[in-house]
Amino acid sequence: MSEWVVLLRGINVGGINIKMVDLREALQASGFGHVRTILATGNVVLESPLSSDALKSTVESVLAEAFGYQAWVIVSDVATLHSIVDAYPFDAEREGWHPYVVFGSNDEHLTELSALATELDPDLERVAEGNSVLYWEVRKGSTTDSVFGKATAKAKYKATTTTRNLRTLVKVLA
Repeated sequence: MSEWVVLLRGINVGGINIKMVDLREALQASGFGHVRTILATGNVVLESPLSSDALKSTVESVLAEAFGYQAWVIVSDVATLHSIVDAYPFDAEREGWHPYVVFGSNDEHLTELSALATELDPDLERVAEGNSVLYWEVRKGSTTDSVFGKATAKAKYKATTTTRNLRTLVKVLA
């Protein structure tokens, strides 16, 4: 059995509301072990013998069946998530700024989003490439109005990306 982190995209915002107890129960009923949810934003740690790709597919199917929506998840093993968090290139404690990690399951989409780095106002936001992720820091209060924030919200990226605050990821790993 391997320990996995599963990040659900777009739950408990925009009309898809799932109680964490219901999420845990659905995943446990599907045979996953030691299922834990962190916060109410779709962060799950669980055990499974499945490969990353098989786990992604299975969890998306379980969520679609149990909660009636087209689910998209990002799957990472715990060691990889630790290395992603440890590699955050900006000051995670910078006053007045949010530290984010953008996860993606489509390298082409991450490349497109990364290309925006040269267009960004560094007084408002910065982006850097990581290991199958993008690191993003943005001034508080500007997340959804920034150039990068607007780009990540495009429908094109809905099924392949999800964003987490670095502090949330630290809690997931704790």
